[in-house]
Amino acid sequence: MLIICEICEEQSLYSQLKEISKVKNCLITYGSYDIVAEFETETPGEINQIITSKIRKIRSTITLRAIN
Repeated sequence: MLIICEICEEQSLYSQLKEISKVKNCLITYGSYDIVAEFETETPGEINQIITSKIRKIRSTITLRAIN
């Protein structure tokens, strides 16, 4: 997931994302997006639930789904 946040909010948003149990990895970046979050779930429905009920309540996002 690619996330844009306000200037100087990167660390706070990073901390909030790390508290979500399904977030596998989270990185602060510099460029067009401020944070890249990777998360892993068992089902596509679980991904949708996490995005709508947890992550998008924190910040709007661009979601890139990868299925392994």
